[in-house]
Amino acid sequence: MKTGFFVDEKCFWHSGGNYALTAPVGGLVQPLAAGGLPENPETKRRLYNLMKVTGLADELAVQTAAPATRAQLEAVHPAHYLDAFKTKSDAGGGELGLRTPFGPGGYEIAALSTGLVIGAMQAVANGDQQNAYALSRPPGHHCLPEWSNGFCLLANIAVAIEAVQPLRVAVVDWDVHHGNGTEAIFYNRSDVLTISLHQEKNYPLDTGNIEATGEGEGLGFNMNIPLPPGVGHESYLYAFDRLVLPRLHAFKPDLIVVACGFDASGVDPLSRMLCSAETYRLMTRALIQAAQTLCNGKLVMAHEGGYSEVHVPFCGHAVLQEMSGSSIDAGDALGARITGQQPSNSMQSVYRDIIDGFAKEFGL
Repeated sequence: MKTGFFVDEKCFWHSGGNYALTAPVGGLVQPLAAGGLPENPETKRRLYNLMKVTGLADELAVQTAAPATRAQLEAVHPAHYLDAFKTKSDAGGGELGLRTPFGPGGYEIAALSTGLVIGAMQAVANGDQQNAYALSRPPGHHCLPEWSNGFCLLANIAVAIEAVQPLRVAVVDWDVHHGNGTEAIFYNRSDVLTISLHQEKNYPLDTGNIEATGEGEGLGFNMNIPLPPGVGHESYLYAFDRLVLPRLHAFKPDLIVVACGFDASGVDPLSRMLCSAETYRLMTRALIQAAQTLCNGKLVMAHEGGYSEVHVPFCGHAVLQEMSGSSIDAGDALGARITGQQPSNSMQSVYRDIIDGFAKEFGL
């Protein structure tokens, strides 16, 4: 059974308008030579291009999916938010929430991005595919029901989870920024486990603390792992073994979905972490093994952040090679550089102590 790969060219056409990083161009803010927001189509398009050039794409079940329906979106987002989004989109675009600009047709493209995640999740949940990857854009894990932020306009993963209820779903968010939107949507529920492995106080600044473990029926079903800046390959894998995998085994999900951001890369402009393509490969391998034990291999990846146009394609290729069991290896063009920047042994010991302290807090 081939790995599903859900992609649509129209998602690459999402536009945020004239920005320099996250500042609107104008006044004393000059346009960039390359133009635009860090969240641009090239990281995703270049990943797909690399897969086609190496031949990996030929080994996958490449397909698109229908846009999320209004009813599917309303399972998470209130009607007034969707109406405001649609109205602005039809009028030529604008901004919702905090720095989440979009151009004409932005609503339809965002609904398609969500639809790709729904398609991937339903294909895996129904047994049509063992696992699947959604190359979704715009991303979704920062989006709250009534408030978009962090480049996220619709809560892609949350909407997809609602579309496959009543399955018990575990979310593993390894995007370098805290998955505050997904956390908030399921914070009071025990049927969805949310785990976020992120750089401490990168974005958002006021969420992602270890003390936030859920409320009401959801108490104990949210896990935040706020890692200090500078953490690299060994510490990510240690945190995975020490914290993420034990929590997954305790929860026993029917399906695992990953908020698959590649912005913990050692060359990402929006983080200070030191992960390589091999880091993502081995985290994927660990989740494949966990999924095989816990939920008949049901694993979905939903693309989130990652802003190095050079490095994201190699990280994503490693993930998809692992998911599909392919022998086609693209390597890592920046792997040697990132390996040479890894923390010293003494700092790795400090990071392990921090992770062990988290484990003690969580009772692991």
